[in-house]
Amino acid sequence: MAGNVELLNSVLAQARTENRAALVGYLPAGFPTVDDGIRAMTEILDGGCDIVEVGLPHSDPVLDGPVIQTADDIALRGGVKIVDVIRTVREVHAATGAPVLCMTYWNPVDAYGVERFAADLAEAGGAGCILPDLPVEESEVWRKAAAQHGLATVFVVAPSSRDERLAKITAAGSGFVYAASLMGVTGTRESVGREAEDLVARTRATTALPVCVGLGVSDAGQAAEVARFADGVIVGSAFVKRLLAADGDLDAGLAGVRALAGELAEGVRKRA
Repeated sequence: MAGNVELLNSVLAQARTENRAALVGYLPAGFPTVDDGIRAMTEILDGGCDIVEVGLPHSDPVLDGPVIQTADDIALRGGVKIVDVIRTVREVHAATGAPVLCMTYWNPVDAYGVERFAADLAEAGGAGCILPDLPVEESEVWRKAAAQHGLATVFVVAPSSRDERLAKITAAGSGFVYAASLMGVTGTRESVGREAEDLVARTRATTALPVCVGLGVSDAGQAAEVARFADGVIVGSAFVKRLLAADGDLDAGLAGVRALAGELAEGVRKRA
């Protein structure tokens, strides 16, 4: 079965025709449990997200802040494995019909087997992979496998990326470009800085791919602010916080993430 890169492309294009940014949610697989994580991601999509990223929990998530690290730790202590991540992709896509991507560091993919991972992700209906720590220069084996199985390869760019580096990264990527809004790790912020807008403009100068901004958006106002200049708004830590705040009350946590998705969906439609 081929992956769903074309579905991802069409959802991003549809958002653009509606003159708005796409809303992308993120949660790690296995948090709070595998089954409950599947339910939470389904709620996020039903609540207003266009796309969801399924995180593959990692013991040393260098890009992720303390909130996502906490969720990863819960998932890992619960025994989550790559097979559970693939199952999460499959069941969330089957339940919603939405594009589902996997966000993962490179080491687990390499250990699992590049071709095997691409094939399994595509068979599950996945749309692609976000690989924040895979250098473009070392990505050919993955990109070949991804293209063969109909998967997008999404690379991350940062404000520190020079223009010539941006051009090299965006030429190798597909689906969209993940623009990290500021230097540092993930987490909700009081404001989403001007660096993000500058990075989007510089990235767009090198590619026709949509540019989606993540790292820091936590509420409808910030979503509207980012939607003014980006093709997509990515939210992760704020969803994790809603589940953590429920303190084991799953129904409250599911209601919380669904409500947040709805608020953010209104935000990307307003634009600041």
